[in-house]
Amino acid sequence: MARLCVVGMGYVGLVTALCFAKLGNSVIGVDKDINKLKLLSEGSPTFYEHGLDELLREGLEKGKLSFTNDINRSIEQSEIIFICVGTPPGENGRPDLSQVEEVARSIAINLKSYKLIVEKSTVPAGTAERIKQTIKLAGGEDTVFDVASNPEFLREGSAIADFSCPDRIVLGVDTSMARTMLKELYRDFDCPVLITDIATAELIKHASNAFLATKISFSNLVADICEKVGANINLVVDGLGYDRRIGREFLNAGIGYGGSCFPKDVKAFAAMAGALGVNNTLLKEVDRINEDRIGAIVKKIEDALWVCKNKRIALLGLAFKCNTDDIRESPGIKLVRELVRKGSLVTCYDPKAMDNARGELKNLGDVLSFAETPYVAASEADALVLMTEWPEFVQLDFLRMKKLMRTPVIIDGRNMLQAEEIEKIGFWYSGIGCHRGNRKSKFQYDN
Repeated sequence: MARLCVVGMGYVGLVTALCFAKLGNSVIGVDKDINKLKLLSEGSPTFYEHGLDELLREGLEKGKLSFTNDINRSIEQSEIIFICVGTPPGENGRPDLSQVEEVARSIAINLKSYKLIVEKSTVPAGTAERIKQTIKLAGGEDTVFDVASNPEFLREGSAIADFSCPDRIVLGVDTSMARTMLKELYRDFDCPVLITDIATAELIKHASNAFLATKISFSNLVADICEKVGANINLVVDGLGYDRRIGREFLNAGIGYGGSCFPKDVKAFAAMAGALGVNNTLLKEVDRINEDRIGAIVKKIEDALWVCKNKRIALLGLAFKCNTDDIRESPGIKLVRELVRKGSLVTCYDPKAMDNARGELKNLGDVLSFAETPYVAASEADALVLMTEWPEFVQLDFLRMKKLMRTPVIIDGRNMLQAEEIEKIGFWYSGIGCHRGNRKSKFQYDN
């Protein structure tokens, strides 16, 4: 079993640390945030992810896991150092790599024996070379070390399962030592292992996220066309998805993508391509289409209510997707801000993300409130807007909701509900990519 140091206890870093500890490795989790480290050391996760609390407690109880802010000692005690720090968007979409550079400098001054340094943060191709250069310039020139790339492909809401049963493992290495150590670390995984040069591994991560984002934006573009011509986006993407060359995943039309990865990575990939003189128009359009989705939802509300000003809007869903409390780049949060800007009174509910949302939206004042249940949120509302695909929202008693609301309007940003059933109750219903009054395709086929 290996001795690992994971620097950065954010989403990727904590999941990585816990899952490697589960496999029997000795793992030190490093972070600057003392409060975060205290909570983790006590067995309390700092964000919601299904199964994370059990893994954390198990790792601590078995002595395979510890947390500290002492990066120097952690580096000295470890064989493999995973860099999992944040790479937030900087100027012109380029990622801010200052945290990566800081870790590289800390490694340099603590190199007393061979270390394998592994990028797991999402970084532009060429970052590994900058890490090597920084370490050598900062004092590590006389010590043997390797840098490798091992990109993560974790989906929030299913991260532990994605780590444990991945579609593939990508190892970017340029020495036999790094290759051997990483293959040994992942020896128990039953999936394809793709071994590449480092720049290729770095590029795979950005290209993967950009492609998935492209599928989402393409579906939303087609949804807009469907609304104009009276077609049904759900049947259109079903027709696309049966083609094995395309596949059905990531074709659901709706409010667009959010979270910490897709928005940042599409912008960063576009910025990198532009800096290299490569045409990045496609990536910029993927991003633009996604940014326009909030405006499309506002227009649907205005189509139903005429104006947003002084209307009470019940918004269900603040996390950027279900099974997480992450509100980074959340369409729900963006919609709240836009509705408040237009003069609406907004009441929100989310089963997991309420605390995070309160902190993010605390400057909006009395025009925004948070409800304890979806039914409280709907009370006296002029419209109900669904923004996160929480399964419990499908199970709501919509007859009760209708009685609570001032006007029976539902805007379904995720196409979660069955339009015909909702309209039978008496709601004015508007989903994504489905023209009102023409819910079904004009050309039906038998199952």
